[in-house]
Amino acid sequence: MTTTATVTDLLDPASSAYKKARRQHFKTTKNRTHPDADWTPFRAAEKKYKARFPPPDLSDVLDLALADAAREQEVEAGVWRGRADAADVREGGAGCKAYVVPSIPGLVILPGFLTATKQRELVRYCLREHARHPNETNLDTHYLLPPEGLWNADPTLLISPRAPPDPSTSTSPGPRQLIANTPASPTTFHTLAATPKPPAVPSPTVPSLAARALLPRLRWANIGWFYHWGTKQYDFARGREPVGGVLREVCRDAVRSVPWGEVFREGETQSGWGKAGPDWGTWEESYEPDAGIVNFYQAKDTLMGHVDRSEVCATSPLVSISLGNAAIFLIGGLTRNVEPVPILLRSGDVVIMSGPACRRAYHGVPRILENTLPSHLAHSDEEADDWTPFATYLENARINVNVRQVFPKGFEPGLSTATPSTL
Repeated sequence: MTTTATVTDLLDPASSAYKKARRQHFKTTKNRTHPDADWTPFRAAEKKYKARFPPPDLSDVLDLALADAAREQEVEAGVWRGRADAADVREGGAGCKAYVVPSIPGLVILPGFLTATKQRELVRYCLREHARHPNETNLDTHYLLPPEGLWNADPTLLISPRAPPDPSTSTSPGPRQLIANTPASPTTFHTLAATPKPPAVPSPTVPSLAARALLPRLRWANIGWFYHWGTKQYDFARGREPVGGVLREVCRDAVRSVPWGEVFREGETQSGWGKAGPDWGTWEESYEPDAGIVNFYQAKDTLMGHVDRSEVCATSPLVSISLGNAAIFLIGGLTRNVEPVPILLRSGDVVIMSGPACRRAYHGVPRILENTLPSHLAHSDEEADDWTPFATYLENARINVNVRQVFPKGFEPGLSTATPSTL
């Protein structure tokens, strides 16, 4: 594990750690071509913040924790910092710690929205209660997972692959295939819902692993309506699991805390809301999260820039919750040619993407910032043993929960909403 001192040294050009990293960088890149002239602004930003050397300069990264004196210790301990004035923002209303980014209508940032206690509750929920049957994970395709989930299984339990080993198969998966899915909408919904969605094929090369060794390979767990990654559309035929408990509570509280009249001011409302026009005035009551994903990032993981096109409703709030180590979040416009706004998201921060300009904007996570785990999620000698395994997991991890509403208010899809167990 990289120590805080090492991170500090890497940010100091005079340190031996910095000089060593520079030598290694030159050695590994001396024969590399540099097609940066062809990069879009979004791709250039991804490359900038992904770079291990030189360490990225975060002076142009919006870091709203710096505007909160109560988070000073958290920021100092984590070393990495941006600037509170790195982007044009306005407060979203009197007495509400919500920030609006005018250049991206509908983007709302709620820094420090979750208390330390609520963050712990959500971490426990994601790992212990949610990442298990019947909620699908990335590992279910390839492994016969125990029904209680990896977190609750005996750490020494040997998990077997679904497919028998095939020595003749190459271990290299080849380049990732990008899928340009048709945007979902009320007019395309029935065609997309009828598109065949064959099950993913298990890999014949994955090895049997103990539960404790497989856990770091957990990357996502499905929420609500089942998502089909092969077509990047929802597989409505499989039904959905209910979104309830603490997750529904947090998402609805976040949406209700925002003064939407300040976010979408008169005269600033964008086109693209549909025939009925803007419906943000009803979100306090009509917003009902019914789909999403829990992303489990390890320290060197990234999320490539993409657009969410799978929801029939392209305007209702997408609530994104950050837990664990901090990350750089990029969000731009409707194409990759729009320069993105970089935002430093820390544990407990919530971002809401809403409205037509924001919900279909390119966004991604090019960097997890190591050693930024806040003290309230870390080990403590005073802690009961219950929290220790969660703190250990979070040392090199970030959990992101993002939840959305698939159908617009009043739209009747003609589907059963029963869970798979009752279909």
